[in-house]
Amino acid sequence: MKHLLSTADLSRDEAVLILDTAAQMAATQERAIKKLPTLRGRTVVNLFYEDSTRTRISFETAAKRLSADVINFSAKGSSVSKGESLKDTALTLQAMGADAVVIRHPASGAPHTLATSGWTQGAVLNAGDGTHQHPTQALLDAYTMRCHLVGDSGTAEVTGRDLAGLRVAIVGDVLHSRVARSNVDLLHTLGADVTLVAPPTLLPVGIGPWPCRVSYDLDAVIADERPDAIMMLRVQRERMSNAGGGFFPSAVEYTRRYGLDGRRMARLPDHAIVMHPGPMNRGLEISATAADSPRAVIVEQVANGVAVRMAALYLLLAQETPGSTLQEDAR
Repeated sequence: MKHLLSTADLSRDEAVLILDTAAQMAATQERAIKKLPTLRGRTVVNLFYEDSTRTRISFETAAKRLSADVINFSAKGSSVSKGESLKDTALTLQAMGADAVVIRHPASGAPHTLATSGWTQGAVLNAGDGTHQHPTQALLDAYTMRCHLVGDSGTAEVTGRDLAGLRVAIVGDVLHSRVARSNVDLLHTLGADVTLVAPPTLLPVGIGPWPCRVSYDLDAVIADERPDAIMMLRVQRERMSNAGGGFFPSAVEYTRRYGLDGRRMARLPDHAIVMHPGPMNRGLEISATAADSPRAVIVEQVANGVAVRMAALYLLLAQETPGSTLQEDAR
């Protein structure tokens, strides 16, 4: 694996390897000294053309926990704001010796262009591109599901396991969600059964070939499919004009039809978990009751993001170094 651009590129074995490696990384983070020397001497650049809190800080933390040198590059306040192209920015970073570039970009396909153009010789990790893909978010979601829903919660119990047989409902603004696309691809690869729930206006054109079912009725999905995990997507109002922009009649109507509240949560199976990629619109797609419930693993998803991104950086960079193994570094 040279780059991490899309969950659609991952085989079942590659995805499971990342999850297994993330479990090992998580175990090292329970120690008093959390740093590993694995990426000492390597340089990781966070190249963010869009605002981000969780993803940027998570990647920065992951790289530093692996002892890499980290350069945070924001489009705001840089030469990008003066019109510098992605190519020229990438060539500048390459000249500075970047071993890996973590890129978030508003244009779908920008990470792929960076990885295949020859502008950088380092690994490219997609931290979200347009409405296309967000692979590490899907991986941390799958890791969280595996921890709670597969076998015992112990690492040894789930090592090598996928998500075969799990039922997952992904609810809300699928149209604008790169998280939904990435999760559908990855969860299908890992054997889970996925249902997308949304109003027709918030589903993308051409969704037919996606490896999932589609429903417009959240209550029916909860009653009939009994999901093991329900993932609420943020309503991306910044991508819609006039708040709703005709995508739904009103916020009140959207919440009534597609919001997760205490009443709907009570009808989920007892073991079901509630997920959200964040940031949340409390009171719109998810109520405070649901977001703050013991069933909600939303904060845990953020914590798991560090372990998953450590795993991705390790697998892309450290294994190129002869003699470097996670087991040796963790001693």
